[in-house]
Amino acid sequence: MPADGGIGASNKRREDVRFLTGKGRYTDDINLLGQTYVHFLRSDVAHGVLKSVDVAEAASMPGVVKIFTGEDFAEVGGVPCGWQVTDRFGEVMQEPRHPVIAHGKVRHVGEIIAAVVAESHAEARDAAEAIEVDIEDLPAVVDMRAALAEGSTKVHDDLTSNLCYDWGFVEENKEAVNAAFEAAAHVTTLELVNNRLVANPMEPRVAIGDYAPGTGDSTLYTTSQNPHVIRLLMGAFVLGIPEHKLRVVAPDVGGGFGTKIFHYAEEAFCTFAAKAVERPVKWVSSRSEAFISDAHGRDHVTKIELALDAENNFTALRTDTMANMGAYLSTFAPSVPTWLHGTLMAGNYKTPLIYVNVKAVFTNTVPVDAYRGAGRPEATYQLERVIDKAARELGVDPIALRRQNFITEFPYATPVAVEYDTGDYVATMDKLEELADLSGFEARRAEAAARGKLRGLGVNCYIEACGIAPSNLVGQLGARAGLYESATVRVNATGGVVVMTGSHSHGQGHETSFPQVIADMIGIAPDMVEIVHGDTANTPMGMGTYGSRSIAVGGSAMVRAAEKIINKAKKIAAHLMEAAEADIELKDGAFSVAGTDKSVAWGDVTLAAYVPHNYPLEDIEPGLEETAFYDPANFTYPSGAYACEVELDPETGHFTVEAFCAADDFGNIINPMIVDGQVHGGIAQGVGQSMLENCVYDSEGQLMSGSYMDYAMPRATDVPFFNVDHSCQTPCTHNPLGVKGCGEAGAIGSPPALVNAVVDALQRGGHDITHIDMPLSPSRVWQAMQG
Repeated sequence: MPADGGIGASNKRREDVRFLTGKGRYTDDINLLGQTYVHFLRSDVAHGVLKSVDVAEAASMPGVVKIFTGEDFAEVGGVPCGWQVTDRFGEVMQEPRHPVIAHGKVRHVGEIIAAVVAESHAEARDAAEAIEVDIEDLPAVVDMRAALAEGSTKVHDDLTSNLCYDWGFVEENKEAVNAAFEAAAHVTTLELVNNRLVANPMEPRVAIGDYAPGTGDSTLYTTSQNPHVIRLLMGAFVLGIPEHKLRVVAPDVGGGFGTKIFHYAEEAFCTFAAKAVERPVKWVSSRSEAFISDAHGRDHVTKIELALDAENNFTALRTDTMANMGAYLSTFAPSVPTWLHGTLMAGNYKTPLIYVNVKAVFTNTVPVDAYRGAGRPEATYQLERVIDKAARELGVDPIALRRQNFITEFPYATPVAVEYDTGDYVATMDKLEELADLSGFEARRAEAAARGKLRGLGVNCYIEACGIAPSNLVGQLGARAGLYESATVRVNATGGVVVMTGSHSHGQGHETSFPQVIADMIGIAPDMVEIVHGDTANTPMGMGTYGSRSIAVGGSAMVRAAEKIINKAKKIAAHLMEAAEADIELKDGAFSVAGTDKSVAWGDVTLAAYVPHNYPLEDIEPGLEETAFYDPANFTYPSGAYACEVELDPETGHFTVEAFCAADDFGNIINPMIVDGQVHGGIAQGVGQSMLENCVYDSEGQLMSGSYMDYAMPRATDVPFFNVDHSCQTPCTHNPLGVKGCGEAGAIGSPPALVNAVVDALQRGGHDITHIDMPLSPSRVWQAMQG
């Protein structure tokens, strides 16, 4: 471990001091003078004509300040979508308007019908219950196949159908792919479901709108992963507020997992209502509201086919997926099953021909958007399950089949339009076999069999694309914003450093790992570096945190700004020591003249920058403050290999995860302990999806799993202590830190490893079972065993 606590050191998270002692400042901790409270009346009908909303009685109830309905927002812009997909026929997707408050129709259970602003939340809730709503029920469209059937009820009357888009990628590969399947020695086919999930971050969403009549400034305090994006979307496309008159603040945020990336109707409402009543308006989501208003994740139905030649080399892959969009298009929703999914279907393998088809479908359900991994878990699950099934059909070892088809030369251009710059999939698999003690598995299986249990081993490889950039590429793919990142580095006169970043931390540990980078560059202690984020008033324009982009993109912007600082400081140091700038070196917090014993401390140079009594004024300005924007040249490509070992009771179908190992390649590592924690959390979420979590609607669009009574979250007893390793490091070649990102890997690699393990246990126990859809509850496993 580096002695100075810089890059590579497992420094304890400094932010945990306030979090663990209850001193964090979350949005719900903010209360403003004269604050009012809003309660949203939400639809309990999935699909219907909104014939009337009578607020007369409610408006006269105690404490009511004002009641808003869809009529009040008829002239306000709809909640925007940030990504436009063009289909395989060259047509842009169907994009319905998403009203802040329902107007004319309701389209999913949980959609806002009215909003009551009152002196207290209790008074707002009581008044909302007095509102009389008349809804004419319409048939709900929940099943995607039914939604696409001829004559199906349309979710949006002004659209031609419930099909958002029919996307094909790479379209010019289609005929060659079909020909390869015709010529294949073996074809493996698998149909599977990637189950719908509710993100359930620890902190539910909160929004507080404030308006200053004297200046005309609006402020929104919100639980967001990207406050600058919220300011841009809400200001420009919904409320028409110029950015310089709108401030968005995201203080401490208790988890996001993607669901807090998006701009939500509640944020726009609170900002709008605060101006209308000229008082702050606060909303705090209940957990029950979160189930029916937070964007859901996953929800794909896929048929995947893998073609192999006589030597078991992969020759072609094709998939046909239906992706649920829900009732409206959430901010990033169209990109998830397309560009964040289709471009990763090559995985770790040199498959020469790939074709991916995705049909995005509108249904009367909560909108679906990015959830930890966003498209990459869906791609990995399909690919790794079909490879495992192919190995069993061919009677070959699943690891050997993977190894045979690994990409081994880099850079590697895939047939789905991305280029992997570095990687070593053989090394991660070697490390996995060591971590998981695969050579000892047979002995463990025999011991379990002696106790009447079935033991299974599942392996999985993954690759993901992180950073979600560069801007020129994603712009061509339909992104409606640039996806760069920014940082301002300000050095104080006494040598302390403040970094203002456009990235946002909601659990990733930026306040610990970012200072390690700056400290390493300068040679000072990390506690001399302060990180500022989450407030559009004092941070440069940035795109926020998602897609494991914080250190790769945000950190790179920070490095570029710090490099500008160091270059300027070298000029000052050269002047102070009467030396040539080219001879100045910075090491261990001091500037020195190469080949001499002349030196000047970091603090002396920073003081000279602000007290320029002896200063090269003719060359440079006083002060040390620089800003940089960083737009990557490519995605980064973390990869890894995972192994899961399960023990299953054949009498009940109940199984336990006995061991889980992860060998990841994240490029260079800034803080190993933080990386371990990110991988642990991701695996736990992946295990949750595999074993327990499932968001279920009935045929009428009612959410059947709308609370923790019906939606099972993973607990400590559901998982073992994970054995994780990230010693296999192939640094990224195109960012200054050589980093790749680690935040989503665990959630990507774990589901297929666990499902592969359960199927392996069943097959070793004599059951002819090739697949069980997630979640693998005991009842599902038991039913599969009954044939």
